Amino acid sequence: MTPMSTMTGNQYRDLIAAYVLHNYAPHGIVVYREVNLGKTIIGKDRQIDVFVVRPSDQKALAIECKYQDALGSVDEKIPYALDDLEALWVPGCLVYAGRGWSKGVLHLLEASRLAAHCQPERPLLARGRATRELDYLLAATFGFWEQILPAAKRMKRVP
Repeated sequence: MTPMSTMTGNQYRDLIAAYVLHNYAPHGIVVYREVNLGKTIIGKDRQIDVFVVRPSDQKALAIECKYQDALGSVDEKIPYALDDLEALWVPGCLVYAGRGWSKGVLHLLEASRLAAHCQPERPLLARGRATRELDYLLAATFGFWEQILPAAKRMKRVP
């Protein structure tokens, strides 16, 4: 697989789609890539990078993927992308990774309730520290709490 340092935006999108499919398909999730979904806040046709649906109850999550490993123009698109996600008629989030974010934009991403850092690793695509922010958003959207809450922390009974 392509090392993270040379990953393109499309490869990152595919990695996120593969991660969600690998970990959540057994729970009834269906994953789509590049889905047209309404209009953006400036009236353009909106294309969602990864669209996750649970057909049993029609719950959905739109995922925009941004990867930047070198300083560049993606920084300038982040405030717009977050505003556009806020305007969606379905829950949505911006998933990001890479080392090329400016300090200000990284702070904006880390502070946003609509953003989640996620950097799964191939070939295992295992859940862990590098994926937990996206896992939390998936749990909140689809009710997958049993997937993220540690069984060891569950109270058994009141003494």
